[in-house]
Amino acid sequence: MSILRIILAIILPPLGVFLTKGVGSEFWINILLTLLGYVPGLVHAIWIVAKAGK
Repeated sequence: MSILRIILAIILPPLGVFLTKGVGSEFWINILLTLLGYVPGLVHAIWIVAKAGK
């Protein structure tokens, strides 16, 4: 798990997901969650980045 990805996911959640997974379903889900509210997008982004680090 990269510290830089986590920091970018905190600042801009879709960017963290994009750097981890690219443009795919997780990215678009994160865009939607971030538009609905910052916190759901943030939680989803941290989840995706942390899961990819294992």
